[in-house]
Amino acid sequence: MNIFETVRDIIADQLDVEKDVITPETSFEEDLEADSLDVFQVISEIEDELDIVIETDDNISTVKELVDFIENQEQ
Repeated sequence: MNIFETVRDIIADQLDVEKDVITPETSFEEDLEADSLDVFQVISEIEDELDIVIETDDNISTVKELVDFIENQEQ
């Protein structure tokens, strides 16, 4: 499973949305109506699932930004 699919599955589960509405361009706030706590919970779940630590002061607003951040940390 690739990073996007893992992230998409976690977002769908945490925010209770269908997987097929989540694309790389999906905005957490505008498309998924997620607040900062929702995004924090998603990131926490991703950290647990992938056994990584995501430390960012950046405002992650789209799924692609989150996936890119994770991929850059893994290198």
